[in-house]
Amino acid sequence: MTDTPLSILEARLEAQRRLLARLVAALEPGARQPVMDWLDQHDTLRDGQEDPGAVPTDDMGAALAVSEEFRLIARLVGDRLHEVEQGEG
Repeated sequence: MTDTPLSILEARLEAQRRLLARLVAALEPGARQPVMDWLDQHDTLRDGQEDPGAVPTDDMGAALAVSEEFRLIARLVGDRLHEVEQGEG
């Protein structure tokens, strides 16, 4: 298997992130809110520490990346909803 350059993987991830955000934003508010609540509950690493990530361990890198990804998706959903509201006005 050929190694894929990191820049290509990052671009693919960004495309998927944007698509997910548009799909969530397109949901009816009653269906969207539980998804947004779920993203909100999972956008912070909860490991029992007062300051999560203050003492990094080797296995925390992936968990922190997942948390950051959820945060980015939620932000993109908010941005998309704002765009839609601006377009209606």
